[in-house]
Amino acid sequence: MTMDPLTTALKVAASGLEAQSIRLRVVSENMANAQTTGGKPGGDPYQRKTVEFISELDALSSVALVRVNDINHDTSEFGIEYDPGNSAADEHGMVKLPNVNVLVEMADMREANRSYEANLQTVKQARELISMTIDLLRSSS
Repeated sequence: MTMDPLTTALKVAASGLEAQSIRLRVVSENMANAQTTGGKPGGDPYQRKTVEFISELDALSSVALVRVNDINHDTSEFGIEYDPGNSAADEHGMVKLPNVNVLVEMADMREANRSYEANLQTVKQARELISMTIDLLRSSS
């Protein structure tokens, strides 16, 4: 089954909106937990999450859509800081810090936001073109 180009554009943009929305949620979660240490002495702190995208072929329309394949944990090393007064400090006064870099998260958020806006603009344009087509069909009857 083939779809008209405008419906195809809507479907592709909608998949991008959904994927970037999930990415923005994950980035926000990372930023909110950028200072979250372990709950017990020597415990691991919050571990940064990453989003893995995949291109998926829609069987009905034969269009490649973007989907979130998985949300993973970043395996980079935790930072360590001497803070003997912290409840998460081990017997040597060392506290493991989350592997979240706020600058990286801000860059990810900006990129995801711009991609989201581009997909939203595509949806708006396609809807406008569909509306104009319907108006033309009405006036020609």
